Amino acid sequence: MIVGVPRETFPEERRVALVPGTVPNLTKAGLEVVVEAGAGGSAGYPDAEYAAKGAKIVPSRAEVFRAADIVVQVLCYGSNDKTGKADVPLYRRGHVLIGFLRPLGSIETIQEIASKGVTSFSVELMPRTTRAQSMDALSSMATICGYKAALLAADKLPRIFPMLTTAAGTITPARAFIIGAGVAGLQAISTARRLGAVASAYDLRPAAKEQVQSLGGRFVELPIEAKDAQDSRGYARAQDETFYQRQRELLAKAVAYSDVVITAAVIPGKKPPLLVTKEMVASMAPGSVIVDLASERGGNCELTKPAEIIVEHGVTIIGTFNLASSVPYHASQMYARNLSAFLLHLVKEGKLQLNLDDEIVRETLLTKDGEVVNPRIREFFSLPALVAKA
Repeated sequence: MIVGVPRETFPEERRVALVPGTVPNLTKAGLEVVVEAGAGGSAGYPDAEYAAKGAKIVPSRAEVFRAADIVVQVLCYGSNDKTGKADVPLYRRGHVLIGFLRPLGSIETIQEIASKGVTSFSVELMPRTTRAQSMDALSSMATICGYKAALLAADKLPRIFPMLTTAAGTITPARAFIIGAGVAGLQAISTARRLGAVASAYDLRPAAKEQVQSLGGRFVELPIEAKDAQDSRGYARAQDETFYQRQRELLAKAVAYSDVVITAAVIPGKKPPLLVTKEMVASMAPGSVIVDLASERGGNCELTKPAEIIVEHGVTIIGTFNLASSVPYHASQMYARNLSAFLLHLVKEGKLQLNLDDEIVRETLLTKDGEVVNPRIREFFSLPALVAKA
């Protein structure tokens, strides 16, 4: 089978789906790899490195899609709402498509992919289990985002992060408060601590307390309890507005006390919860910084403007998204390792193995034979259950 790697076309996207170092493992398993010329250039992986590892370089995107049985991308059409539609005419029946597809976004887009007879796998749907850990691209990209969020905050803050004792006196450390201690939040805590800040964090999931403390962060406990705080996949569950209102009241003091606030509360398929109101922003000291990692979906901060950096009440609010693309070398490396592990799991003896008894295959399979086949996605969009074919 031939695996094709087209160049990413989303504006300012610098990542690439496979890096040269992952090619030998795939070829050893009987897969051929074709790469569009220049696909890895923006991430720091020139064509010559792919060729040296056994990949074939082809001159055009159309040629990649024509040659490939399996097309791997970072942002496939489902998650690329800017330029992704241009790939649709290149799809053919039997194509296998793997990448970020934003399955909880637009059902019309997913159905359009299905209508071309494409068998697609959405990496966002990878189960969070020990078996699937090496394939968990969502966690890999969240790690990069959490790291970069702390760096952006340190860059914009008009004070330094670490405590310093100098001839000019002692400088006190910056106070960083992270709201949402998932993968991105935990990496933000870790990075802020490495930079010398005093880090504290809050999460509605009680299980997060131990993880925050293991990184040297202080866990902020609020006298409020969430109902069914997390789902079976480990993600936070949406709460009712009464809970969020009380939560904001209790978080206000911690936000006002902080020099840096990093929000990373995202609930799959739902609008991010409002955690930082405009009144809370106004209570922060001038020069403080908010980095909103939920900005692409609307944000956790009431004043966030997606894709923009603004100043309100003297506070810099960073709504930049797709942060993983700003660290393209290692983001691509991590993503490529996740994808190659997934490919080696799917392809055995040169054939795609669609074993639906396997949780990894069953949960990530999105479209097949002209239909959206993922039960979770069909239920989310209230589509009728599929009738089993005789």
